[in-house]
Amino acid sequence: MPLSALNDEQLSAATASLGHNLIIASAGTGKTSTIVGRIAHLLQSGIEPSKILLLTFTNKAAGEMIARLERFFPKKVVSKIESGTFHAVSYRWLKEMHPNLSLKQPSELKTLFRSIYEKRNFERMNLPLAPFSATYLYEMYSLYQNASLDGFDTWFLEKYPEHEVVMDAYMHIIEEFEAEKIAYGFASFNDLLLRIKAHLEENSIPFDEVLVDEYQDTNTLQSALIDSLKPKSLFCVGDYDQSIYAFNGANIENIATFSKRYPNAEVFTLKTNYRSTAPILSLANRVIERNERIYPKKLEVGRHGKTHPPRLLIYNDLFEQYQAIAHSIKHTHVPNNDIAVIFRNNSSADGIEASLREMGITCKRKGGTSFFDAKEIKFLLDMLSLLVNPKDMMAFIHIFEYASGVGSALSKELFQCFNHFGRGSFMQGVLHPIEKELPKLKPNKNVQLGLFDDDHEIGSAARFKHLDLPPEVYSHPLLKHPKLIQDGVKFFNNFYRLMRAVRNEENPAKVLQTVIASKLYEGIIEMLSSQRGRLKNGEIDEEKKKTARERIIQKARLLLNLSRQYKELRRFVNAMVLGGGELSEGEGVNLLTVHASKGLEFPEVYVVDLVDGRFPNRKMMSSIEEERRLFYVAVTRAKDKLYLSLATYDKVKKVEYKPSQFLHEAGLIKGEFTEPEPKTKREKKTAKAS
Repeated sequence: MPLSALNDEQLSAATASLGHNLIIASAGTGKTSTIVGRIAHLLQSGIEPSKILLLTFTNKAAGEMIARLERFFPKKVVSKIESGTFHAVSYRWLKEMHPNLSLKQPSELKTLFRSIYEKRNFERMNLPLAPFSATYLYEMYSLYQNASLDGFDTWFLEKYPEHEVVMDAYMHIIEEFEAEKIAYGFASFNDLLLRIKAHLEENSIPFDEVLVDEYQDTNTLQSALIDSLKPKSLFCVGDYDQSIYAFNGANIENIATFSKRYPNAEVFTLKTNYRSTAPILSLANRVIERNERIYPKKLEVGRHGKTHPPRLLIYNDLFEQYQAIAHSIKHTHVPNNDIAVIFRNNSSADGIEASLREMGITCKRKGGTSFFDAKEIKFLLDMLSLLVNPKDMMAFIHIFEYASGVGSALSKELFQCFNHFGRGSFMQGVLHPIEKELPKLKPNKNVQLGLFDDDHEIGSAARFKHLDLPPEVYSHPLLKHPKLIQDGVKFFNNFYRLMRAVRNEENPAKVLQTVIASKLYEGIIEMLSSQRGRLKNGEIDEEKKKTARERIIQKARLLLNLSRQYKELRRFVNAMVLGGGELSEGEGVNLLTVHASKGLEFPEVYVVDLVDGRFPNRKMMSSIEEERRLFYVAVTRAKDKLYLSLATYDKVKKVEYKPSQFLHEAGLIKGEFTEPEPKTKREKKTAKAS
């Protein structure tokens, strides 16, 4: 049974009495085994599996825990346990209540937000300052939803009091944004939690125990959601020293104040590390103990045998560092998949990746641009989303934004036109329009909104006669739209043909094959490969364009291969929306940001660019304590061998570097660290401001 494999400290935590329990699980101390043991204990104690809720930060983590339990309990019992990420669980609950709910990615909702923002005419308001951009305002609103339970205006004006003069306009934009999401059945990832939290305030979902993994990464909203569940027992597992997501809204106070918020709480500490060798743990302890000790602890060694002390590698030049590491990896006996190169900044990965590929060493990069964030993949998924849900306005807008002369605001109008032509049916409006006239395009004027200030005459389809369109497209009432230009009509023609070809197809692989082979997608490939092949002087490098085109087609084929595992289009789209970020591609050396490395372990680890300004990153950091936690996370990924590297000079930028203060704290560089003095007036001002 799972409990028999636990050590004394793990067993004590796993068998704790029902109540508020916090388990401080340091790196490599077996937190997953402890959680699995806890659930086993609950089941053995007679608690119904359906009364157990397991919340994690990746669906993969939840899946692994459930799979372990299935080794000891019948699958029909384990399957009744409610498990998954905060968002996945909330999504399932909301879908039961609202079947037509459509979960949208941040990029899609940002487009909707921008379409609302662009209707405002800020110039007419004679403001004493420039308003924030649509993108920045959206990002601030998204951060607020995770970080505060107060009103947005209160939270925002604490940060930017000078923007009080434009706060009403900001609030109007946000109110319209929220109203449109409701009207179209859209939900953001934040909305999933907010709406379930609101539901729980009126309707309880009874659980005997809620278990939370990676508790140190929870934000204010997630903490409030946990409280809204009102479970009989709460079992939270986390590590204060691995809290590294403050930039993303994580609130370290959730774990720091656990005992204060729950007066009868029990705190257990897992301190025996089974991952890393004694020299690696000793280095990690020397550095992290400089942070304030909220919960006293010190990692103890659970492994014995031959060890390798961490090695400090110092090079004269930045690129020389990358080349040397690639050379070292080429000649190691450790398989490439078991090696990780960890960096604080994405810019560090470029040199490493280039050097590895130059030596013919395969590698995979995580923590930069995701496969599912690539424009060519997002376009394909938008097409599939529109087929699954023809009311998905955001998918439509993203598709038509690729048409020349059609932005987000006009795309939104075109979507409304199709629904009008089909009397509420989008597909009818595209393929077989019933209404033959445009809907009213000019609502009542509003000076603040700046909507349709000029009168528009209905356009004539005759202006597109020279395009040699098929009769059904030439006669389509959309061609009367006064803002539609020639390129937009050509785009619509290709869109029309594609929709007609796939409208009745349910098999995701067949749909994708048709989309990838279509003239519409060929246009997308041409546009993106040209953009990526363009040089700084504006000319297109044909070889570079050809390479970009091959990569686009390769990614499209990968998505096609993923789709072959599914028979229903809806299930494939849902899987990609919820799980896309957790899928990875490729084999080889793991190139990871520190954030992406969390939760992973490797026999051989290189932590690169350990120089002041890069790690710690003094421009991006929220505090030196969090940078120290990042360093702690990075070095504790190593099981057997740890290499810490730096270069003292960058020949390209002509910049000298000083070793990171963490190397001083680790005792690898003698003497206390002294922060470099700013050398210019501009640097002095920056240092003073920070």
